[in-house]
Amino acid sequence: MDTCAAEFGVDTPYLYSSYETESEAAPTDRRKVMILGSGPNRIGQGIEFDYCCVQACWALQDLGYETIMVNCNPETVSTDYDTSDRLYFEPLTLEDVLDIYEAEQPAGVIVQFGGQTPLNLTKPLQAAGVPIWGTAPDAIDLAEDRGRFGALLAELDIPQPANGIAANLAEARQIARQIGYPVLVRPSYVLGGRAMAICYDEAMLESYVAEAVAAAEGRGLLIDQYIEDAFEVDVDAVADGRQVIIGGVMQHIEEAGVHSGDSACVLPPYKISYYHLNTIHEYVRQLGLAPGVRGLMNVQFAIKDDIAYVLEVNPRASRTVPFVSKATGLSLARVAAQIMAGKTLAELGIDTEPKIDGFFVKEAVLPFKKLPGAINTLGPEMRSTGEVMGHAAHFGHAFAKAEMAAGTALPLEGAVLISVNDFDKGSASKIARDFHRMGFQLLATRGTARFLAHAGLPVQAVNKVSQGSPHVIDYVRRGELALIVNTPLGRDAYSDGVALRREAIRYNVPLLTTLSAASAAVAGIRALRQSELKVRSLQEHFGRGTLRTSALESRL
Repeated sequence: MDTCAAEFGVDTPYLYSSYETESEAAPTDRRKVMILGSGPNRIGQGIEFDYCCVQACWALQDLGYETIMVNCNPETVSTDYDTSDRLYFEPLTLEDVLDIYEAEQPAGVIVQFGGQTPLNLTKPLQAAGVPIWGTAPDAIDLAEDRGRFGALLAELDIPQPANGIAANLAEARQIARQIGYPVLVRPSYVLGGRAMAICYDEAMLESYVAEAVAAAEGRGLLIDQYIEDAFEVDVDAVADGRQVIIGGVMQHIEEAGVHSGDSACVLPPYKISYYHLNTIHEYVRQLGLAPGVRGLMNVQFAIKDDIAYVLEVNPRASRTVPFVSKATGLSLARVAAQIMAGKTLAELGIDTEPKIDGFFVKEAVLPFKKLPGAINTLGPEMRSTGEVMGHAAHFGHAFAKAEMAAGTALPLEGAVLISVNDFDKGSASKIARDFHRMGFQLLATRGTARFLAHAGLPVQAVNKVSQGSPHVIDYVRRGELALIVNTPLGRDAYSDGVALRREAIRYNVPLLTTLSAASAAVAGIRALRQSELKVRSLQEHFGRGTLRTSALESRL
């Protein structure tokens, strides 16, 4: 497609494949690399991967390569006319990618930057003789295949939740009984946590297995022990086969079991001990070197009872790469692309984890207000449609900025409703005392109210929905609540809280489902009261010229 209507020369033609005998692609004889994008933007896969594709294009162009971008979404920066040298608007299927490869004959194909969709093409592309740059296809399969991955963790003596692989409902039942409920059911090779679910009993397991088996496409299901009341940690790193450098360690503010794309997180972590941080660094190093990762990798941990469990390893770009890159000033995707082209971390002068000035908080933007009636509970299947970032010298201000940008500004006064599970009541009393000292009125469901009153706090008891009016929903609808802290535990608590969450979203009342989030809110409110927010750009933060800016960075 001639973007200049034949009036001017076209530097980056928009190319489409056809089954005609004539080809207007006119390949060059330059050294070239093909980069596979993420395809249509949708929940679970979107602009974060496009950021990585653009950074890779820039890095490889600087090394003298002609870049060939393959993507089928016109609403992305990777498909802008001035990003790559050649652009093919094609679906990310084996047939289409092979057609382009045969026409262009690139030196290699990069699959790491487009998320799960291109990653699933790795083995068939290799079988067709296509050279895959970066992490070897077998190493990618090792991380994606839950059975092989579990065996690797056992070999390295790295803790993992108890698990098993099932091919059908009967096997899933047997494994779940051995592990003990609740369990996390998840297929391999899926996008955005699709068909993943937390099952609290056999009835729930049966209702989810059919969908999960269909999503697994014959690869089997992994049945994992679900570690309740744990907190999750995300790590983005880059490796060159000989060395692994961590780009950033992010502490989730939501509980474990919520998809990483839906979780608020903070960089650097503010409540993780040095012992756990050292353990995480060592595990990431081993998991990068053992399979020979070349490029980006993401490792997810759940920490409980002083044990850091590895949940999964993704040998590709993760959706937190732009966040980490902007927070540190080091473009991990750019570094990874150069490594795939043959550079080493030592040659690039990268030998330590980048330092972080202040705190950066990422918050998910959820679509529930615009989609009335949509399922509004967070879990292992991704639901967010965007994200924002808040930065400040202190954690409280950074969290307050992120909440404000996401559309749920923290209140400075009013009534706080607290309803927590039995395990959280001790810690909740400290948070309640902090709210009381800041002048907030305390309301609580009966069990929590008794505990807070016993701790000497003035609290008003309110009914749960099941206990009859006036109940918590009535308070929400009358506009009498400024903030809700609700930490569910178990199947009944999750289902009982659906109505509360729905009404909180409808009436724009901030709702926090973990004590770590409540503690963060306390810090944010206290910071807002102490001093006004200040705003500056990332360019001002790092000094002009440090970051390469683009239309993409302004969109994220």
